[in-house]
Amino acid sequence: MNILFIGDVVGSPGRKGLAATMPDLKEKYSPDLTIINGENAAGGMGITEKTARNIFDNGADVITLGNHTYRHRDAYDFLDEAERVIRPSNYRKGNPGKGHVVVEAGGMNVAVINLSGTVGLRAAHSPFDEADALLADLEGKADAVFVDFHAEVTSEKVALGWYLDGRVAAVCGTHTHVPTADGRVLPGGTAFISDVGMTGARDSVLGVKKEQAIERMRTDMPVRFDSATDDVWVMGAAIEVNASGLADSIEPFMVPAA
Repeated sequence: MNILFIGDVVGSPGRKGLAATMPDLKEKYSPDLTIINGENAAGGMGITEKTARNIFDNGADVITLGNHTYRHRDAYDFLDEAERVIRPSNYRKGNPGKGHVVVEAGGMNVAVINLSGTVGLRAAHSPFDEADALLADLEGKADAVFVDFHAEVTSEKVALGWYLDGRVAAVCGTHTHVPTADGRVLPGGTAFISDVGMTGARDSVLGVKKEQAIERMRTDMPVRFDSATDDVWVMGAAIEVNASGLADSIEPFMVPAA
Protein backbone atom coordinates (compact mmCIF):
# COMPACT_ATOMS: atom_id res chain seq x y z
CA MET A 1 0.00 0.00 0.00
CA ASN A 2 1.45 3.33 -1.08
CA ILE A 3 0.97 6.63 0.76
CA LEU A 4 1.70 10.01 -0.80
CA PHE A 5 2.12 12.77 1.78
CA ILE A 6 2.49 16.42 0.77
CA GLY A 7 3.71 19.17 3.09
CA ASP A 8 2.08 22.45 4.05
CA VAL A 9 0.27 24.00 1.08
CA VAL A 10 0.85 27.77 1.29
CA GLY A 11 -1.82 30.02 -0.17
CA SER A 12 -3.01 30.23 -3.76
CA PRO A 13 0.49 29.68 -5.20
CA GLY A 14 0.76 26.43 -3.29
CA ARG A 15 -2.69 25.27 -4.38
CA LYS A 16 -1.88 26.07 -8.02
CA GLY A 17 1.45 24.25 -7.74
CA LEU A 18 -0.33 21.26 -6.29
CA ALA A 19 -2.77 21.20 -9.20
CA ALA A 20 0.07 21.42 -11.71
CA THR A 21 2.16 18.60 -10.28
CA MET A 22 -0.34 16.13 -8.84
CA PRO A 23 -0.98 14.18 -12.08
CA ASP A 24 2.73 13.41 -12.49
CA LEU A 25 3.17 12.62 -8.79
CA LYS A 26 0.28 10.17 -8.87
CA GLU A 27 1.63 8.56 -12.03
CA LYS A 28 5.10 8.18 -10.50
CA TYR A 29 4.15 6.93 -7.03
CA SER A 30 0.77 5.23 -7.69
CA PRO A 31 -0.59 6.16 -4.25
CA ASP A 32 -3.46 4.29 -2.68
CA LEU A 33 -3.83 7.12 -0.17
CA THR A 34 -2.93 10.79 -0.63
CA ILE A 35 -2.63 12.96 2.50
CA ILE A 36 -2.02 16.71 2.22
CA ASN A 37 -1.33 19.22 4.98
CA GLY A 38 -3.54 22.23 4.27
CA GLU A 39 -3.14 24.39 7.35
CA ASN A 40 -1.68 27.30 5.35
CA ALA A 41 -3.92 26.89 2.31
CA ALA A 42 -6.19 29.92 2.78
CA GLY A 43 -4.22 33.11 2.20
CA GLY A 44 -1.15 31.55 3.81
CA MET A 45 -2.79 30.88 7.17
CA GLY A 46 -5.57 28.44 8.02
CA ILE A 47 -8.10 26.66 5.85
CA THR A 48 -11.61 27.35 4.61
CA GLU A 49 -14.25 25.10 3.11
CA LYS A 50 -13.46 26.53 -0.33
CA THR A 51 -9.72 25.90 -0.12
CA ALA A 52 -10.26 22.44 1.37
CA ARG A 53 -12.54 21.49 -1.51
CA ASN A 54 -9.91 22.75 -3.94
CA ILE A 55 -7.31 20.48 -2.34
CA PHE A 56 -9.69 17.52 -2.48
CA ASP A 57 -10.41 18.30 -6.14
CA ASN A 58 -6.67 18.11 -6.78
CA GLY A 59 -6.35 14.60 -5.40
CA ALA A 60 -6.30 14.63 -1.60
CA ASP A 61 -8.01 11.81 0.26
CA VAL A 62 -7.33 13.31 3.70
CA ILE A 63 -6.33 16.84 4.72
CA THR A 64 -4.34 17.42 7.91
CA LEU A 65 -3.95 20.75 9.69
CA GLY A 66 -1.88 22.41 12.44
CA ASN A 67 -1.45 25.52 14.54
CA HIS A 68 -3.44 27.75 12.13
CA THR A 69 -6.47 25.43 12.18
CA TYR A 70 -8.75 28.03 13.75
CA ARG A 71 -7.56 31.11 11.85
CA HIS A 72 -10.87 31.40 9.94
CA ARG A 73 -13.88 31.35 12.25
CA ASP A 74 -16.31 30.73 9.39
CA ALA A 75 -14.64 27.33 8.83
CA TYR A 76 -15.53 25.96 12.28
CA ASP A 77 -18.79 24.30 11.22
CA PHE A 78 -17.05 22.81 8.19
CA LEU A 79 -14.34 21.33 10.43
CA ASP A 80 -17.03 19.66 12.53
CA GLU A 81 -18.83 18.28 9.49
CA ALA A 82 -15.91 17.26 7.26
CA GLU A 83 -15.09 13.57 7.60
CA ARG A 84 -11.62 13.73 6.06
CA VAL A 85 -10.27 17.05 7.32
CA ILE A 86 -8.52 16.56 10.66
CA ARG A 87 -6.85 18.91 13.14
CA PRO A 88 -4.36 18.03 15.89
CA SER A 89 -5.93 15.42 18.14
CA ASN A 90 -4.20 16.79 21.24
CA TYR A 91 -6.20 20.02 21.06
CA ARG A 92 -9.14 20.29 23.49
CA LYS A 93 -11.79 17.70 22.72
CA GLY A 94 -14.53 20.34 22.60
CA ASN A 95 -12.76 22.36 19.91
CA PRO A 96 -14.12 22.20 16.35
CA GLY A 97 -12.99 19.28 14.23
CA LYS A 98 -11.60 15.83 14.90
CA GLY A 99 -8.08 14.52 15.37
CA HIS A 100 -8.03 11.32 13.34
CA VAL A 101 -9.88 9.40 10.67
CA VAL A 102 -9.84 5.79 9.45
CA VAL A 103 -10.09 5.30 5.68
CA GLU A 104 -9.93 2.28 3.38
CA ALA A 105 -6.93 2.33 1.06
CA GLY A 106 -5.13 -0.42 -0.81
CA GLY A 107 -7.20 -3.10 0.85
CA MET A 108 -6.29 -1.85 4.34
CA ASN A 109 -7.98 0.26 6.99
CA VAL A 110 -5.57 3.15 7.50
CA ALA A 111 -5.81 5.54 10.43
CA VAL A 112 -4.51 9.05 9.78
CA ILE A 113 -3.63 10.92 12.98
CA ASN A 114 -2.79 14.62 13.32
CA LEU A 115 -0.76 15.72 16.35
CA SER A 116 0.73 19.03 17.48
CA GLY A 117 4.03 19.48 19.22
CA THR A 118 4.11 21.31 22.55
CA VAL A 119 7.62 22.78 22.39
CA GLY A 120 7.07 26.28 20.98
CA LEU A 121 3.44 25.53 20.10
CA ARG A 122 0.27 25.34 22.19
CA ALA A 123 -1.73 22.16 22.64
CA ALA A 124 -3.93 20.89 25.44
CA HIS A 125 -2.25 17.50 25.85
CA SER A 126 1.10 15.81 25.34
CA PRO A 127 1.45 14.33 21.85
CA PHE A 128 3.05 11.27 23.41
CA ASP A 129 0.10 10.61 25.73
CA GLU A 130 -2.38 11.40 22.96
CA ALA A 131 -0.67 8.96 20.61
CA ASP A 132 -0.84 6.22 23.25
CA ALA A 133 -4.55 6.83 23.83
CA LEU A 134 -5.36 6.87 20.12
CA LEU A 135 -3.39 3.71 19.37
CA ALA A 136 -5.19 1.91 22.20
CA ASP A 137 -8.54 3.06 20.83
CA LEU A 138 -7.60 2.06 17.27
CA GLU A 139 -6.61 -1.48 18.25
CA GLY A 140 -8.48 -3.82 15.91
CA LYS A 141 -9.87 -0.92 13.87
CA ALA A 142 -6.84 0.00 11.75
CA ASP A 143 -4.30 -2.11 9.88
CA ALA A 144 -1.83 0.76 9.58
CA VAL A 145 -1.40 4.21 11.14
CA PHE A 146 0.04 7.38 9.61
CA VAL A 147 0.97 10.34 11.83
CA ASP A 148 1.37 13.95 10.69
CA PHE A 149 3.31 15.54 13.56
CA HIS A 150 2.97 19.30 13.24
CA ALA A 151 5.77 20.53 15.49
CA GLU A 152 8.29 23.34 15.86
CA VAL A 153 11.51 21.65 16.94
CA THR A 154 13.31 18.69 15.42
CA SER A 155 14.13 17.19 18.82
CA GLU A 156 10.44 16.71 19.65
CA LYS A 157 9.78 15.25 16.21
CA VAL A 158 12.70 12.82 16.43
CA ALA A 159 11.66 11.80 19.93
CA LEU A 160 8.10 10.99 18.84
CA GLY A 161 9.44 9.03 15.88
CA TRP A 162 11.49 6.83 18.19
CA TYR A 163 8.61 6.57 20.67
CA LEU A 164 6.25 5.27 18.00
CA ASP A 165 8.76 3.13 16.12
CA GLY A 166 7.25 -0.27 15.40
CA ARG A 167 3.77 0.94 16.40
CA VAL A 168 2.83 3.05 13.36
CA ALA A 169 3.63 2.99 9.67
CA ALA A 170 4.96 6.55 9.52
CA VAL A 171 5.66 9.71 11.49
CA CYS A 172 6.10 12.64 9.12
CA GLY A 173 6.82 16.13 10.40
CA THR A 174 5.28 19.35 9.15
CA HIS A 175 5.13 23.04 10.19
CA THR A 176 8.69 24.33 9.70
CA HIS A 177 8.36 24.35 5.88
CA VAL A 178 11.98 23.27 5.36
CA PRO A 179 12.60 19.69 4.17
CA THR A 180 15.04 17.73 6.30
CA ALA A 181 17.57 15.14 5.16
CA ASP A 182 16.77 12.49 7.79
CA GLY A 183 14.10 10.46 5.99
CA ARG A 184 14.51 6.76 6.75
CA VAL A 185 12.77 3.66 8.06
CA LEU A 186 13.57 3.25 11.74
CA PRO A 187 14.65 -0.19 13.05
CA GLY A 188 11.14 -1.12 14.20
CA GLY A 189 9.63 -0.42 10.79
CA THR A 190 8.32 3.15 11.11
CA ALA A 191 9.06 5.56 8.26
CA PHE A 192 10.26 8.86 9.70
CA ILE A 193 11.24 12.34 8.53
CA SER A 194 11.49 15.45 10.69
CA ASP A 195 9.89 17.69 8.07
CA VAL A 196 8.71 17.02 4.52
CA GLY A 197 8.82 20.73 3.61
CA MET A 198 6.16 22.94 2.07
CA THR A 199 4.19 23.35 -1.13
CA GLY A 200 4.74 26.98 -2.03
CA ALA A 201 7.19 29.56 -3.33
CA ARG A 202 10.87 29.00 -2.55
CA ASP A 203 11.58 32.64 -3.49
CA SER A 204 10.24 33.53 -0.05
CA VAL A 205 10.67 33.13 3.67
CA LEU A 206 8.72 29.94 4.36
CA GLY A 207 6.16 30.87 1.70
CA VAL A 208 5.82 34.54 2.74
CA LYS A 209 7.06 37.41 0.57
CA LYS A 210 10.63 37.76 1.72
CA GLU A 211 10.65 41.57 2.05
CA GLN A 212 7.68 41.37 4.44
CA ALA A 213 9.28 38.68 6.60
CA ILE A 214 12.58 40.55 6.69
CA GLU A 215 10.85 43.80 7.69
CA ARG A 216 9.06 42.02 10.53
CA MET A 217 12.30 40.53 11.81
CA ARG A 218 14.29 43.76 11.40
CA THR A 219 11.77 46.09 13.01
CA ASP A 220 9.86 43.82 15.39
CA MET A 221 6.72 45.60 14.20
CA PRO A 222 3.46 44.12 12.86
CA VAL A 223 3.65 43.46 9.11
CA ARG A 224 0.93 42.05 6.86
CA PHE A 225 2.11 38.79 5.31
CA ASP A 226 1.24 37.78 1.76
CA SER A 227 2.02 34.49 0.05
CA ALA A 228 4.99 34.68 -2.30
CA THR A 229 4.36 33.59 -5.87
CA ASP A 230 7.69 32.80 -7.55
CA ASP A 231 9.54 29.48 -7.88
CA VAL A 232 6.80 27.22 -6.49
CA TRP A 233 7.80 23.70 -5.50
CA VAL A 234 5.81 20.77 -4.16
CA MET A 235 7.48 18.84 -1.33
CA GLY A 236 6.55 15.63 0.42
CA ALA A 237 7.31 11.95 0.80
CA ALA A 238 6.15 8.66 -0.67
CA ILE A 239 5.88 5.75 1.76
CA GLU A 240 5.44 2.07 0.99
CA VAL A 241 3.57 0.14 3.68
CA ASN A 242 3.57 -3.65 3.87
CA ALA A 243 0.84 -6.06 4.95
CA SER A 244 2.00 -5.91 8.57
CA GLY A 245 1.18 -2.20 8.70
CA LEU A 246 4.80 -1.06 8.85
CA ALA A 247 6.96 0.69 6.26
CA ASP A 248 9.29 -0.81 3.69
CA SER A 249 10.53 2.53 2.37
CA ILE A 250 10.23 6.31 2.43
CA GLU A 251 11.23 8.55 -0.47
CA PRO A 252 11.22 12.32 0.16
CA PHE A 253 10.74 14.46 -2.94
CA MET A 254 10.91 18.09 -4.11
CA VAL A 255 9.27 18.87 -7.45
CA PRO A 256 9.17 22.24 -9.25
CA ALA A 257 5.67 23.28 -10.26
CA ALA A 258 6.77 24.92 -13.51
